[in-house]
Amino acid sequence: MGYAEVGASDPVCGRRSDRDAGRAHSRLKRVISVAAVNDIVIKIATVNGTGSASANGLLLKAIFRMGVPVVGKNFFPSNIQGLPTWYEIRVTGDGYQSRSNRTDLMVAMNAQTYAKDMAEVTPGGWLLYDSTWPRSQLLNRTDITVLGIPFSKICNERFEGVRTRILMKNIAYVGAIAALLDLDLEVITQLLEETFGEKKHLVASNMEAIRLGYDYAMENFPCPLPARVEPMDATKDQIVIDGNSAAALGCVYAGATVGAWYPITPSTSLMDAFRSFCSKFRVDPETDKRTYAIIQAEDELAAIGMVLGATWMGARAFTPTSGPGISLMTESIGLAYYAELPAVIFNVQRTGPSTGMPTRTQQSDILSCAYASHGDTKHVLLFPADPAECFTTAVQAFDLAERLQTPVMVLSDLDIGMNDWMVPAFEWDQSYVADRGKVLSAEDLEKVDKFYRYLDTDGDGIPYRTLPGVHPKGSYFTRGSGHTKLGGYTEDGDEYQEVVDRLLVKWETARSLVPEPEIQYSKFNKAAILTVGSGNGACKEALDRLSSKNIGLNYCRVIAFPFSEAVKDFIEKHDVIYVVEQNRDAQLRTLLILDSGADPAKLVSLLHYNGVPLNAGFVVERVCEEIAKGRAA
Repeated sequence: MGYAEVGASDPVCGRRSDRDAGRAHSRLKRVISVAAVNDIVIKIATVNGTGSASANGLLLKAIFRMGVPVVGKNFFPSNIQGLPTWYEIRVTGDGYQSRSNRTDLMVAMNAQTYAKDMAEVTPGGWLLYDSTWPRSQLLNRTDITVLGIPFSKICNERFEGVRTRILMKNIAYVGAIAALLDLDLEVITQLLEETFGEKKHLVASNMEAIRLGYDYAMENFPCPLPARVEPMDATKDQIVIDGNSAAALGCVYAGATVGAWYPITPSTSLMDAFRSFCSKFRVDPETDKRTYAIIQAEDELAAIGMVLGATWMGARAFTPTSGPGISLMTESIGLAYYAELPAVIFNVQRTGPSTGMPTRTQQSDILSCAYASHGDTKHVLLFPADPAECFTTAVQAFDLAERLQTPVMVLSDLDIGMNDWMVPAFEWDQSYVADRGKVLSAEDLEKVDKFYRYLDTDGDGIPYRTLPGVHPKGSYFTRGSGHTKLGGYTEDGDEYQEVVDRLLVKWETARSLVPEPEIQYSKFNKAAILTVGSGNGACKEALDRLSSKNIGLNYCRVIAFPFSEAVKDFIEKHDVIYVVEQNRDAQLRTLLILDSGADPAKLVSLLHYNGVPLNAGFVVERVCEEIAKGRAA
């Protein structure tokens, strides 16, 4: 049983504490509390710029270190400081990776959002708040339990300095949550020691703040709550990492040595991570010289130009950006497509159009990337589903870009790129050899009478290329204007068409080279879910929930564009395909119709585009609605 508010003077709480000044009192109202082990959602409401990110990360890592699967989602404003921010920690013993659509324990540390935060608490859940300043409005709901701890008061009494007191107040709620959910304090101490190293005074001050919150909760509330965390052994060989860091590490392992970019949310941290990794792994141990180049350009137009110049010279180069950056890069992307220059572009998608909401997630750049630039262009797209795939996809992107001599775009999103995911520890094949594609060496050029840059001699649509300075025979004029298959300038229609038709042959070659989709298939199911990227976690959880309702569906996750024959075959085998994507205009559905020739009548759109990561509840609800309409086998 729980209470509308539990205070130190109530019999259920044990002895009265002299630290309960400022605690709000209320008439006790019994409610039925959520009872669960390792299945709880914690949401923490704070103010941006108050240091809560460190406290929230500490909580998530502590639960992970206890062997319990966990996932973190950050909802933060696009300004630097002062606006509301939320961090959601989903404790999921079943190992689900998507956001939940409930809140069991709300930690309300921002008075500006109390009403919103209280409304989000699941019936039977708890709201923990700073009761230094009592808030009677928090007691309006009779179906939740309100727990008041005077965090500001107890921290102000123990710490000096305004900034320090704010930081320690956030660390104190870590202690309170540890008591309420039965988290291991030894694990938290170990994490602090790893974070601060030899700075023992910081470990001590943080642990003091944690103890303040922990002891207050233990003395004044029934601990642990009915919903709590118990140690498991389900995180062995797993790591917690964000997608941008994973992609950056993949670039290092792929052999990338040049990165050019213009800062933009939510992709900037990808280049920050690449710089950090390069400073460790791209420095000559003998000369202490850097063997990499990272350039912050004046804008995205310059950034993509630098990448194309570097790849033309033979370097593996890339640029990270987001939707507005893609808009600025499109002309140069078209140049790379027509002049056949390899390049890797990471688009960490956010909401649009225009500036949109820079710190919210979407999958709204699918079409703009697939056909970027004016004229007839088609671009290879790769869609990682989580940070583990960001790592492997980065390597695939460089290999495909050089094999196909064309831009390859990796379409991640803010949810993958900036949030904390639990994924299997990365593995690396030590025998890996980069696929540089059809590059002629000096020895190769000695054997040919004359080199023609755009001549397809193998029938796969991919010509041979050379690198500058290798051999005089390998020189050619790189053209974005009309050119013949021999590399000469032309305005002759037939000669122009011969080249662009050959690019279509290369496109079909790409179809056979890109990664195959992930498919779960049973011949007994005539309906299926099809999704892309970060929709994977929510859709797989939705499949489990639907199965419990005796609704059996097959599953396809598209991993690359152009779509392979396996995608076409999957669609043809079903009467109804629920296409789940995170944009308003059904861009994936449109692309499926354009590239695979899918019957539009089969493809039913389930669209989620409010900027918040997709959750399984949305998918289940929408599938059931469509079934009720008769749109199912």
